[in-house]
Amino acid sequence: MLLWLLLILAPGRQPAGALPKALLLLKPPWSTAFKGETVTLFCKDHHSLAWEYVSWYHNETPLRKQSGKLQISKSGHYRCKTQRSSLSDPVHVQFLSDWLVLQASHPAFERDKVVLRCRGKEDEDIMERTYYKNEEKIKSSYNSNITVYPAFNDDSTYRCTASGTNIWGRSWTETSRPLKIQVQELFPSPVLTASPPWPIEGSPVTLTCETWLPPQTSHTRLQFCFFKEHQALGAGWSNSPELQIPTTWSEGAASYWCQARTVIPRILKTSPRSQIRVHRVPVSDVNLETQPPVGQLIEGEDLVLICSVAAGTGTVTFSWHREGSERSLGRKTQNALSAELRIASVREQDAGRYYCAADNMDGPVLSKRIRITLRVPVSPPVLTVRTPRAQAVEGDVVELHCEAQRGSPPILYRFYHEDVPLGSSSAPSGGEASLNLSLTAEHSGNYSCEANNSLGVQRSKMVSLSITVPVSHPVLTLNPDVAQAMVGDVLELRCEAQRGSPPILYWFYHEDVILGNTSAPFGGGASFNLSLTTEHSGNYSCGADNGLGAQSSETVSLNITGLSKNKVTHTTVGVIGCLLSMLGLAATAALVGRFRTQRKSGAIPRNIGSVPGPDPPAQALHGPPSLSRPALMELQPLYSNVSPGDDDLVYSQIWSRQHREGSPAAHSPRRHQKGEVFHQEPAIIYSEVKRADPDDPARQDREEAAEGYENVPCASLALDH
Repeated sequence: MLLWLLLILAPGRQPAGALPKALLLLKPPWSTAFKGETVTLFCKDHHSLAWEYVSWYHNETPLRKQSGKLQISKSGHYRCKTQRSSLSDPVHVQFLSDWLVLQASHPAFERDKVVLRCRGKEDEDIMERTYYKNEEKIKSSYNSNITVYPAFNDDSTYRCTASGTNIWGRSWTETSRPLKIQVQELFPSPVLTASPPWPIEGSPVTLTCETWLPPQTSHTRLQFCFFKEHQALGAGWSNSPELQIPTTWSEGAASYWCQARTVIPRILKTSPRSQIRVHRVPVSDVNLETQPPVGQLIEGEDLVLICSVAAGTGTVTFSWHREGSERSLGRKTQNALSAELRIASVREQDAGRYYCAADNMDGPVLSKRIRITLRVPVSPPVLTVRTPRAQAVEGDVVELHCEAQRGSPPILYRFYHEDVPLGSSSAPSGGEASLNLSLTAEHSGNYSCEANNSLGVQRSKMVSLSITVPVSHPVLTLNPDVAQAMVGDVLELRCEAQRGSPPILYWFYHEDVILGNTSAPFGGGASFNLSLTTEHSGNYSCGADNGLGAQSSETVSLNITGLSKNKVTHTTVGVIGCLLSMLGLAATAALVGRFRTQRKSGAIPRNIGSVPGPDPPAQALHGPPSLSRPALMELQPLYSNVSPGDDDLVYSQIWSRQHREGSPAAHSPRRHQKGEVFHQEPAIIYSEVKRADPDDPARQDREEAAEGYENVPCASLALDH
């Protein structure tokens, strides 16, 4: 008779969400006993042994007993459950009337040890026990127990024999019934589940490797690993039976599976492969945005086009387009709900209407079109000065015109003169601006303008403007400033216009008759000197002209009388000097004649005053045969200063003599050759007879009047006198 020891009949996995199974324990821990013996049953949940409110079942029939333990003596299938657990697996307990039984310890798990005991009713009479597995002897022992390690689903059959000697000395042998040990697996093969079971593409999913351990083996540690096809997911082996995938994608028929293992003993089990069906959502609500926002993009900056979808899963292909262009600006494919395209250093020609498209294999979906405009910083402006004539004149109205060729409106223009603000003008629609200016003399100089549209300030180049000022009415002054002057005085006519751009040409008039003109290249006044005669009495005036119109001064009257005191004095001195010169010449001639007479008579030696030496040749001792006395009393010219302007300085002639014509030694009067002919050319020597004090404060004024000196012959002076 074959004995089946059913340890746990249905070791399958526990339904999800159910209470853990209770565990039924035996004491003593043998599921086979002799009739007449009793076995105590205990019910245990995952926490501990239950001592009350326990439900017991015998052959699926409930028992009234509700205590934590149950003593039995009948064969059958027993089960239990507690308030914190579900119904336990059944345990078959047998009570036999055989003399020898083979007992196996309860419970038994794979790779766990199982104790086999060969027990007889009169155990003390047994001298040797022999154990067999599949009719093969595995061990003989005088002890009653052996240990085996059956594998899961082991179909081996075990039995034992006992032998001894009776009182008569005869040997005997008893054999037990065959026993099949059904070993419970330590944990069932795992099953891979996904939560949610139908995930949406792009959403997270949690994988669970489901298995369980019996309560009595809760100390055993399990490890888990998840796989996609042949590639491990996550960090590999871990103590958690769950793995979260942040994002799932629809990638065809990919299979997933997991493994569970124990560390001690080493048991590895693999789940069946399963496919996770990922639901793909088409793209929708495609939107295009820009960075910086629309209306704030400045020329030269980078433009970022951001294309996004409100819904859609899987790999999405984004593309960007501009109206009027057949080719796309760019294309990107990625597992994301948005993508961006950067356009570097945009220019004014990049403005226009833009849109984007998104596609996840269900056809492209377009966004709305947005208009991209650029704010352009102003370019350096150009300043133009518009004048009514070629040369700007004081009093003209000029237009300062400033224009920036590029720049987004509005533009504010400012005008400057020598960096001093003159005013401002706005161009709300862009373009140009002007400022009118009525010119004065102070407006000459450099002008510039400035353009600003809040994106930067630009300054123009400098433009120079020269203002020509017409001359004002000049003022005529006389120096010396007197209403009456003497004949022979030197008069300075001074004409000056207080205003007027140079150069200025001045004209001087006497009774509307032009006396002369002079120029002032750098502006200011001009002078004209006049030596007065009696005809110079009358009205004087002057005119000024710088090409913008002539202006005349008021007339100034001047009355001329007789000789001036200085000139009378100079004339008198000149006559006296002339008479003294003639007397000197007469005396000199008399002395020369006397000297020659004495030489002819021998009264005076020829070598008087000479150095002794040989006598000269005879002809050298004789004078020129044609030598005659000059006309000593001939009127010689005497020169003097007409109007030196200095009453304290007079030059007078003190000596004069005639040179012979053709004499080679005219400049050396001591040597004369024979036959020389004298030429009547006067040689005049002047002498300063009076000098003014250099410390005299009036000296400067007198020196300024010394510009009109004039030498005239003494005879004419005397005649005038």
